[in-house]
Amino acid sequence: MDSQHHNAFSKTPEPYWRESAKLPLFKKLEQNVKVDVTVVGGGIAGITTAYLLAKGGKKVALIDADHLLNGTTGHTTAKISAQHGLIYDELIQHFGEEFAKKYYQSQTKAIQFIQDTITNEHIECHFSEQDAYVYATTDHYADKVQKEHEAYQKLGINGDIMENIPLDLTIKNALVMKNQAQFHPLKYLKALIDSFTGMGGQIYEGTMAKTINEGDSTQVVTEDGYHLDSEYVVICSHFPFYDGMGFYYTKMHAERSYILGVKAQKDYPGGMYISAEDPTRSLRYEEDENGEKLILIGGDKHKTGQGKDTMEHYKALQAFAEEVVGVEEVRYRWSAQDLITLDKVPYIGKLTEKHPAIFVATGFNKWGMTSGTLAGQILSDQILGNHHIYADVYSPSRFVADPSIKHFFKENLNVAGELIKGKLQVLSKKPEELQKGEGDVVNVNGRRCGGFRDENGELHIVDTTCTHLGCETEWNHGDHTWDCPCHGSRFSIDGEVIEGPAKKPLKKIDLND
Repeated sequence: MDSQHHNAFSKTPEPYWRESAKLPLFKKLEQNVKVDVTVVGGGIAGITTAYLLAKGGKKVALIDADHLLNGTTGHTTAKISAQHGLIYDELIQHFGEEFAKKYYQSQTKAIQFIQDTITNEHIECHFSEQDAYVYATTDHYADKVQKEHEAYQKLGINGDIMENIPLDLTIKNALVMKNQAQFHPLKYLKALIDSFTGMGGQIYEGTMAKTINEGDSTQVVTEDGYHLDSEYVVICSHFPFYDGMGFYYTKMHAERSYILGVKAQKDYPGGMYISAEDPTRSLRYEEDENGEKLILIGGDKHKTGQGKDTMEHYKALQAFAEEVVGVEEVRYRWSAQDLITLDKVPYIGKLTEKHPAIFVATGFNKWGMTSGTLAGQILSDQILGNHHIYADVYSPSRFVADPSIKHFFKENLNVAGELIKGKLQVLSKKPEELQKGEGDVVNVNGRRCGGFRDENGELHIVDTTCTHLGCETEWNHGDHTWDCPCHGSRFSIDGEVIEGPAKKPLKKIDLND
């Protein structure tokens, strides 16, 4: 790997979106507050919900455990599309044409909402209409693409089968969905944040929600012991921080995927592309601050905490980029975590039927730009007392025998296997054997621990047992994190929680004890 590629790979992963957008900073919550609605989670779903509720006249507080837009929204590829891979044939098979049509119509309405908001709020965010393509490189998936085209025809979706796409790729066929879009997600959402605070909305960063108390009001209690009293609570924290016996951790699994931002040698023709096969390959472009095209190459998904060395995924994407667009320079690399529901349809609505004042939005299946926007529309309507025509499609209380039961058992058998595997691992490496920049599972007096030696030579040792349900976390070389293979919790080198469902940090280990 030459130096211009190595530099991007050796740096800490940082998405282009966050580096190229100036976001406001907000103080931590240091007092009790009373509002109409508390929104937990500062991604696209939480910000859109808070924005629409404030427009509807509600007094709203939005809190985030970290900084706004530093989670999945800040690490997306930012395709605004209703073409969610090969989903429509599958939805028709499992749920019927009416359900599939509602899914498509609702996602299309979300695209229109984004476009209308950009126009009405005069937002400069590089929005542009693009055609979206899903392509097959094998005969097996070419048949699936053909079936998806038949589903398009049944549902009245504007799309055509194509034998070629304008990229240096040999394909069997492709399916295009016309008039989709792309944008700079953080510049778009910054405008919504500014509008929200301009309407009196309150935002608190560095404020982790710990639990919810239900009584005369619905009270969010923070890690520091402060509370937000409100009539309604909306949970948009990626993984719901409060489960309320909804057992969301049994109904979703976490996947990581990877993105490179490259300066290409070949001219990029426009359009957004995704492969039908695994390993997934995704392409789109973004015009950077100098007016040059930054090509975003994404994919190589896997279950969080499972599989090969995560740096290998970045290398695989680079090899693909070299082949298809030619790489002059790898400028950025980052990864994203997504939650996948049992039936691939998000959960948006009441947390459970027993919690009518608590709402949730989660499980966007890698398509958060439209589904997160749709969540804001559905949840704000439900809280404001308006009927939303598509709310039933996304209701968290749905449970369909096929495919939900099959996937329920499959996912939870996988969790059980990972739980046992981590406990039985034979440990040989000692902490003192770790080189600078190296992390691994190590043996500390017969105990399974996680070690990382930073560039200054300092050792960071933690207990690898996930504080959620006791699975053993694994080292993520690409992102320098400890990742749980059971439910996707992620921790820093010092054990701090980066992503839930875990709420408590990993225990730090002092080698002098």
